[in-house]
Amino acid sequence: MGNVLNTDAAEKQGHVLPPHMGGGPMNLGDPDDRTLRKVERDILILNLLRKKMHEEKCHAEAEVLDKCGGEAGLLVGIKCRQERDSLLDCSKKWFYDEDFRQECVEEYLKQRSYYRRTGKPGYLYKEEIDNSSGIPNSATI
Repeated sequence: MGNVLNTDAAEKQGHVLPPHMGGGPMNLGDPDDRTLRKVERDILILNLLRKKMHEEKCHAEAEVLDKCGGEAGLLVGIKCRQERDSLLDCSKKWFYDEDFRQECVEEYLKQRSYYRRTGKPGYLYKEEIDNSSGIPNSATI
């Protein structure tokens, strides 16, 4: 029985991972691959969508609810229903908006592509990411 970690044997037998999930310049996967795994589609992209929704799209509604909650104290559930409903309506609007969802998917794919090209997390370079290629304009960090 041979050594399990023998790279020559692994090359002869093929790789365990599909080609798009291994390889690439940093051996982190193909940077140009646009397929999404289930965990990316169901968890990571939804987390990005939720974050962008609350930070960008429904920020004003969240601040109003936060202020009301600070004033109402323990009675927040009773006194801040209108503010809560306003935030929920805004959240639902953006959560089911297909254009916004696609924007989040594209942003995620650019971050993943950058990570696979450089080995550095893409979210750290958000301001520098070139919209067309996913490569930062200048790596200053």
